[in-house]
Amino acid sequence: MDERAAAESSVEAVFREERGRLLASLVRRFGDLDLAEEVTSEAVEAALVHWPVDGVPARPGAWLMTTARRRAVDRLRRDQAYAARLAVLQVESDRADSPPPADALADLPDDRLQLFFTCTHPALADEDRAALTLRCLAGLTTPEVARAFLVPTATMAQRIVRAKKKIRQARIPFRVPGADELPDRLPGVLGVIYSIFTEGYAASSGPDLQRLDLAEEAIRLARILRRLLPAEREVAGLLALMLLIHARRDARTGPGGELVLLDDQDRGHWDRAAIEEGGALVVVALTGGPPGVYGVQAAIAALHDEAADVASTDWPQVVALYDVLLALAPSPVVALNRAVAVAMRDGPEAGLILLDTLAGEPRLRGYHPYAVARADLLERLGRFPEAAAAYRTALETVGTDAEREHLRRRLDEVERSG
Repeated sequence: MDERAAAESSVEAVFREERGRLLASLVRRFGDLDLAEEVTSEAVEAALVHWPVDGVPARPGAWLMTTARRRAVDRLRRDQAYAARLAVLQVESDRADSPPPADALADLPDDRLQLFFTCTHPALADEDRAALTLRCLAGLTTPEVARAFLVPTATMAQRIVRAKKKIRQARIPFRVPGADELPDRLPGVLGVIYSIFTEGYAASSGPDLQRLDLAEEAIRLARILRRLLPAEREVAGLLALMLLIHARRDARTGPGGELVLLDDQDRGHWDRAAIEEGGALVVVALTGGPPGVYGVQAAIAALHDEAADVASTDWPQVVALYDVLLALAPSPVVALNRAVAVAMRDGPEAGLILLDTLAGEPRLRGYHPYAVARADLLERLGRFPEAAAAYRTALETVGTDAEREHLRRRLDEVERSG
């Protein structure tokens, strides 16, 4: 590898690790997200010029910070509209002229936490919050974020611009909520991270069942949040849930990318280290107070991961946990999952009765897992014409090619059986 290639590799590694920290610190100091992004990019470009010649610095993150600060102050100096602010920032410029001390980045985790809450502020639309989080905290480019949401780059660029404009116009503060605000604001942050993971674990559309890059970014973001908020048990619960689910990733698809159901997965391919880490976090999430939504879901995932096979899963305990989850966060989707667990505990007829009571739920219209669950139970009961009809309903709304091919195979089987 030549010197430039080595430098580019070093810049990429540093940028991926430090970008959120660097951006958050610059936003706090200069109060402008666009400016912070621009000078961060300029600092990376400068590194690609200087590092192949001068060598990679001992503290590359601090080097990028110093360079970005200088670029920011230069921009503000040229812009008369920022003249008043420049006087305040001159002290920072003077400090930037000399190498920062070894602990120069020590305060950045708090800055990054501020950026978490800014990107996920409830004043922003749901899709804008997820897009801004991926752009600013995960470090994805706008085209990469667009691919994550399967929309044109221009559309995603508009979303990100809209979110930034909303932050400016609504004067959304770059700060961590106070202790009295945190219980109301933290679920929004966790929800954005989990929505990113969900799209990665079970893509809503496209050729592939899984988007591992998105799932892994969500886990990385949750790890950051866990380090920043170690006392928050629901943060531990979310990280546990994602680790326990993601542990099955290699067994969820076959050699051709086809869907492999839980019953048929080779559990020897599950990530045991992730399962152990997730299991330990479940204990943290469920200890010291009332259970939270993510902690309970993680406990359910742990029961699946700890079982030798589907038949030996502790289904009574799974149902009991779904009862707790329904009390904490009642929803038709939770009720659907509980019905499937009841079917495993008490038989398909019991589960089907529960599913039929949910038939009128608006949120389940067009939700293909509901139709798939009904089709499976009807097939197990030998009611093949009804099962075929349910599979056809599911095929109308299924998103990914892998799931579509799986349902077509199931439909062919029940049609032959009927």
